[in-house]
Amino acid sequence: MSTPPDPQLYRDPWAKREAWRKHPVFSRRAMFSKAFPGFGVALVAFTTYVVAENMLTKKEEPSHQPSH
Repeated sequence: MSTPPDPQLYRDPWAKREAWRKHPVFSRRAMFSKAFPGFGVALVAFTTYVVAENMLTKKEEPSHQPSH
């Protein structure tokens, strides 16, 4: 049987320089939330406003009488 290769032999020399890419601060979700702060709150507020306005105001039926 042969001995397994030395793990230091195949170690990535650039691993320390690439480690920042895997840090949670640079994840896609964190980038999106930092790019649009308050977007979720604004979306909920706008949706609530639209729903409340539609419930509180009634649409009037257009009259079918000609206006001459």
